[in-house]
Amino acid sequence: MNYTVKKDGNFEYIEEGEGHPLILLHGLFGTLSNFEDMIDFFGNKYKIIIPLMPLYNLPIINTNVKRLAEFVEDFIEYKQIKNISLLGNSLGGHVALIYAAKNKNNLKNLILTGSSGLYENAFGGSFPRREDYNFIKKKTEVTFYDPEMASKEMVDEVFEIVNNKGKLLRVLSLAKSAIRHNMKNELPNLDIPVCLIWGKNDVVTPPEVAEEFKELLPQADLYWIDKCGHAPMMERPQEFNIILRDWFLKQEEIESVK
Repeated sequence: MNYTVKKDGNFEYIEEGEGHPLILLHGLFGTLSNFEDMIDFFGNKYKIIIPLMPLYNLPIINTNVKRLAEFVEDFIEYKQIKNISLLGNSLGGHVALIYAAKNKNNLKNLILTGSSGLYENAFGGSFPRREDYNFIKKKTEVTFYDPEMASKEMVDEVFEIVNNKGKLLRVLSLAKSAIRHNMKNELPNLDIPVCLIWGKNDVVTPPEVAEEFKELLPQADLYWIDKCGHAPMMERPQEFNIILRDWFLKQEEIESVK
């Protein structure tokens, strides 16, 4: 990924392209590179901003989804970004929802893909065989419909994280906080346009989770990608990007007739 990570104040982030701000939030084991295809596709029309969330840098007692949402809020305020399109994958979607619940007036729209916030079935509450590389490999492969998507580099990174005591404790703290922080009662108040893009074969946040999001959010459109798991923007980037582009165009048409 040939993009420069910028440092400004207490924040590290990628910023590419010009135009309407599109902020992307990665998940628990995600990295900035998860969105490489999105940068290439949308960078000519949008200013794409990907903050590096402090998953492993916060005090353990403060390592939770609410604090990550506060971090995003601080970042957006520091950068003085207005009228945002905010996209989150997995835990990043949950963080986006918490931000949106408090700051919906600063959002143009919201995009969720494989988002937690209602339910997720990731690694569970512990890693009983975290020193077993093949066990971690199989757990990582579950993210995708096609297990070949879980590259050796990706598995190596997850293996390193779960075998680092400090990082592991923070991963478990974040996972538990995501389960505790259910957004069901807050979603009906999020009366902004929301695009849900879901893998039909997602086993981490299964299809019924997407259906529940669609039911609870007042202005949500739901799109499915077949033969696709928990990270559609990585596994089926072309389909994902076309769906999102067309949805953005649909929103522009709706706004133009208001």
